[in-house]
Amino acid sequence: MPSTLFARGSYREATRIADVLRKETVGGVLLMIGAFIALVWANTPWSAAYESLRDLRVGPSDLLGLHLDLSLGTWAADGLLAVFFFVAGLELKREFVAGDLRDPRKAALPVAAAVGGMAVPALFYVLVNLRTGDGALTGWAIPTATDIAFALAVLAVISTHLPTGLRTFLLTLAIVDDLLAILIIAVFYTSTLQVVPLLLSLVPIALFGVLVQKRVRSWYLLLPLALLAWVLMHESGVHATVAGVLLAFTVPVVRSDAAGGPDAGPGMAEHFEHRVRPISQGFAVPVFAFFSAGVTVGGLSGLGTALSDSVAIGIVVGLVAGKTVGIAGATWLVSRFTKAELDPELGWPDVVGLAMLGGMGFTVSLLIGELAFGAGSLRDEHVKVGVLTGTLLAALLAAVVLRLRDRRYRLVAEEEARDDDADGVPDVYQRPSAES
Repeated sequence: MPSTLFARGSYREATRIADVLRKETVGGVLLMIGAFIALVWANTPWSAAYESLRDLRVGPSDLLGLHLDLSLGTWAADGLLAVFFFVAGLELKREFVAGDLRDPRKAALPVAAAVGGMAVPALFYVLVNLRTGDGALTGWAIPTATDIAFALAVLAVISTHLPTGLRTFLLTLAIVDDLLAILIIAVFYTSTLQVVPLLLSLVPIALFGVLVQKRVRSWYLLLPLALLAWVLMHESGVHATVAGVLLAFTVPVVRSDAAGGPDAGPGMAEHFEHRVRPISQGFAVPVFAFFSAGVTVGGLSGLGTALSDSVAIGIVVGLVAGKTVGIAGATWLVSRFTKAELDPELGWPDVVGLAMLGGMGFTVSLLIGELAFGAGSLRDEHVKVGVLTGTLLAALLAAVVLRLRDRRYRLVAEEEARDDDADGVPDVYQRPSAES
């Protein structure tokens, strides 16, 4: 294990992470706008129009035996989020194949924190709903996810300057979190399984993989295969977003030797990420938020009724307390059992603030809520209230803690930007102790 936790890593990786986070921040702002419009519309006299739009069914009802006459809300959850998880899969593979986290010792912390940040919220939710009955325990996975775009949007709003090490950790944590969430969805929220379509879906995924391994970038070849994989995965009963992750895992990260090898520039994964991320953050996620966040609260009395449901209480407790305990606790355990120490520029309040920031589980939490209780059901409405309330509380608490530390963060940011020799690389990355 490295002797230092939350070290800033290499300059190349820090630059890439900063670029990714800037794009995610823009996506987070659009996500917040989409959710805000949905909430306002759903609580006006025209709320019926919102529900009609969300439930409008489009698509062929019986094309070659396929059932694709889905509501717009379902198209957003099953279709658009497949794009989101495709990007998440690319990011994860990039980090663990060519990024700083290819070293298992460096990967241990974000992976442990992601596992802790999922296990503890789930445990808290189960404890709250242990005697509730009526299928409440089905929603155990709702508070387990972290929405990186929402978290970064909050950071932008409060104008805090997280050091590079913390930003890298937050992004990696959220990526691992997303992939664990999709695994949970595939294993625990697949109610019916059709084996033939599932096996057939592997054929276009394999063909897609063969083409990208040969460095084929032609969209007219790759896109039809991706769509076919999505359709077959959807028909199998496994959540169709799984297809996005599997497709992403087939994309090579580093350049081939014939193309110059790893040092010759961005590989296929970064090429696809560059092309698809704007679609994911600028369209797919905000549209999903628009169709999923619209809940008719019914004033203070309605809010009180929703929050009196133990399902909503369990979600709030899981997101606010569970995420904080899980992420910070896992980090402490890694430090305790590996004898690694925090970066000298950081302290445990920074870890707690970041753990609180992990309590914003908007996108994937809403998706799991729909899968657990059924889109549009009364309990799903309570899930939305719980997710929104827990996310808001986590954001407020994280903002307080991180703002109190922002003066320190500004000093670190100034140090990380200092380039006295004017060679284009900040001096902190050129010191003997800096990682290359």
